[in-house]
Amino acid sequence: MKCPNCSSKDIGKIGSHQFYCWGCFIELTVNGEKMSVYQVEEDGTLSSLDDLFFGEEMTQDFSQMHAST
Repeated sequence: MKCPNCSSKDIGKIGSHQFYCWGCFIELTVNGEKMSVYQVEEDGTLSSLDDLFFGEEMTQDFSQMHAST
């Protein structure tokens, strides 16, 4: 699996549907057919980055993530 943001393969599973990229420090959440991407802020809050990604690209990344779990 590759990060949809930086293409790093250094992805860790932090929850049943949550992943973390150690390359660019974002959190990925998979909920059914939808993947959400968040930036982890200094205070620990999450800021959505979904508006930076497009549907087809996210679908391809989701398929790769789903296949690897």
